[in-house]
Amino acid sequence: MLFDRFHFHHPGPLVDRDLELVTPSARYVDEFMAACGHPLTEQQSPGDAHITRQQILQFLKAAPQGREAPNAIQGRVPQYHFWMRQRDGFWGTPGSPDVRMVGGIGLRVGSTPQIEMYYGHFGYHVYPAARGRHYAERACRLLLPLARRHGLRTLWITCNPDNAASRRTCERLGAHFTGIVHLPEDEPLYARGEREKCRYRLDLA
Repeated sequence: MLFDRFHFHHPGPLVDRDLELVTPSARYVDEFMAACGHPLTEQQSPGDAHITRQQILQFLKAAPQGREAPNAIQGRVPQYHFWMRQRDGFWGTPGSPDVRMVGGIGLRVGSTPQIEMYYGHFGYHVYPAARGRHYAERACRLLLPLARRHGLRTLWITCNPDNAASRRTCERLGAHFTGIVHLPEDEPLYARGEREKCRYRLDLA
């Protein structure tokens, strides 16, 4: 798929009651670090807990305004990145610091065999202490108009078979489960220890 004339769109306000999707920027780095350092993040999502401030700043440099340019050599399509944030108030647990950043989501604009089979058009995560509020589903719904503006008519969402929460998110979105595929050994996700992916198809027409 060629992206020589690709243009990112300004999505406008992305708000659903207490949830807003914000463009990643330096102004939110402290909130991001607070979410990574939350005790439940350390207990249940150690990969997120170990993210450093320098890594966040490198990400902001690589994807200015949350926009990741396509790379034909690497087979990467254009991608939007947003951070999920509570508009009012904070979430937390007794005895733990209050946190406002609740997760992140990306939208890949384009289709490749790897995206349709293993990665999906949406990639999202919600920090452990903020789960149970349907933030992932709500964030996906906020981005559906943006996907349509780019001409996408079918979105693929993938997750690991044991990720029950993500599978429920796909079901609530109305996505159709198409099966489970095995990851080939030369796929980068395989090197990270992943072996299978559930595939869900969401038609936007």
